[in-house]
Amino acid sequence: MKAKLNSFMAETGNGKKSFREIQGELTASGLRFAVVTSRFNSFITERLLSGALDALNRSGASADAVDVVRVPGALELPLTAQKLAQTGVYDAIVCLGTVIRGETTHFEHVCNEASKGIATASLGSGVPISFGVLTVENLDQAVDRAGLKSGNKGFEAATTAIEMANLLKKIQQLSAVASRKSRR
Repeated sequence: MKAKLNSFMAETGNGKKSFREIQGELTASGLRFAVVTSRFNSFITERLLSGALDALNRSGASADAVDVVRVPGALELPLTAQKLAQTGVYDAIVCLGTVIRGETTHFEHVCNEASKGIATASLGSGVPISFGVLTVENLDQAVDRAGLKSGNKGFEAATTAIEMANLLKKIQQLSAVASRKSRR
């Protein structure tokens, strides 16, 4: 399989594509978003929220097309995102939180359940729900990922949501075209 893939890439590597490529754009104009953010570790999550809102704004989202929903902690993100997705109002949802390792295994439980829950909510609803939950060893790592050395993961989660919302719209359009063709 690997050899076949390499030869295919070599054949199309001359700039001429012999396949259809589908990807989402980074334009939020005309789309609706919810940003669900945890209040726990708010000194970090507020920075993530600022980054997410900056990304949405820079990509053309209007202020009235973005709802910010606050929850107590990371474990409340999945259920809230699921309920928001079920409304049918949003094209994508961004989940933001920060879990910093402590002295007990609580960290692992919160991280695992939050990530599984967010993925399950997205798969179950068909609405893109991006994962902007920092799972870090210490405060320095959290600060680095909330706008310093490692960029702003809230910004990145929002751009992921924008791209996925646009990609799913394209896939829905393909499905509609295929459906019309099959009825002919």
